[in-house]
Amino acid sequence: MKRRTGLFALLVALAALAVVAAAYAKPAKQAAPVAAVRSAAVPCSKAKIAIMAPLTGDAGFLGVEQLSWAKYAITVQNKLLGTKIGLYQGDTQLDPALASTLAQRYVSDPKTMAIIGPSTSGAVVATGPTLSAAKLAAISPSATRVSLTIGGDTVGNHFYRVVPHDGIQGPSDAAYMVNKLKAKKVYIVDDQETYSTGLADTATVALKAKGVTVIRDSVSQTVTDFSSIVTKVPGDTDVVFLPWQQPPRAQIFAQQMAEQGKKAKIFGSDGTNDPGKFKFKGALVSNFAPDITGIAQDKALIAGWLKANPGDKVGSFGPPTYGATQIAMLAIKAACDAGGGKVTRAAVLAQVPKVRVKQWILGDSWGGFSATHDPVGAKFYIFEIQADGSYKLVG
Repeated sequence: MKRRTGLFALLVALAALAVVAAAYAKPAKQAAPVAAVRSAAVPCSKAKIAIMAPLTGDAGFLGVEQLSWAKYAITVQNKLLGTKIGLYQGDTQLDPALASTLAQRYVSDPKTMAIIGPSTSGAVVATGPTLSAAKLAAISPSATRVSLTIGGDTVGNHFYRVVPHDGIQGPSDAAYMVNKLKAKKVYIVDDQETYSTGLADTATVALKAKGVTVIRDSVSQTVTDFSSIVTKVPGDTDVVFLPWQQPPRAQIFAQQMAEQGKKAKIFGSDGTNDPGKFKFKGALVSNFAPDITGIAQDKALIAGWLKANPGDKVGSFGPPTYGATQIAMLAIKAACDAGGGKVTRAAVLAQVPKVRVKQWILGDSWGGFSATHDPVGAKFYIFEIQADGSYKLVG
């Protein structure tokens, strides 16, 4: 009886050791599939693109508009190219941690051949190491922080963007403040996020270089009552610059400025560009895209999008997303043609900088990316908000 009990105990112990050994061995077993996924050749008919954007939350307006144009591009371009490329959608909610989790998901899916986005600079930084290691091309339609491609946060050779960076936006906005608004004193309030602080920095440098007095302030993205900050704005301030990504907060700030009798011009960055939520008469907004409704070659394209999205209006965040998606699809098509019906992430990534588009949605043609993976010849546009809330191009 004792020998059987001892034998049983020995078997239990050996089984426990086996479980422990298996647990320690798991990381090594997981490493191989990750490498395999990175270089996997997938049938072109299975290829997918994933969009990473804030589909809900304070910046949901941005992501929803971008998603609608990404879906439209998939439909239009699949017909033109004879492809069957699919689309995944991921909600980043302006949360870098969530963006990082989504990146891991897409990297683990061998069908994912390109990323549209991430939409925001913070999400680009958070996902950079993961996407770069996977050779997964990311083409952002709206992330504008300078250091994503030049110095600082340079996130990897996988990252491209179809819009100009804040190094262009900051000086452009500053030039308008000085040349058109005759500004001598500017109050800048960042919202402590990477996009906001980066743009605030470039605008500050450009304004000071023109002899303008600049006062800096900062506020958390969670704050919705700005009365205490408005109180600190000197009465002789000409412009208050808000490099934010939440249009409703810019609207509240402008209203509270008026309530306190402050006359400074409110100037929002591209992140505040939303006629439905930031509509303070006389305020200014800069953006990386023009109003494409005035571009003749886009007439049929716009008509198709409006039919697919009844009741919606053409904004500034959607059209660049169409362009980014078009580039990704053309790169996948070229890689498929060269790969005999199969495609890899590395092949798609190699094709991205080679893509050219004769009729570019933002006007003229797409001339490709610069050595820093920024768009060649891109510029910012400035709009003034009218009494009816519409945005009029003024610079």
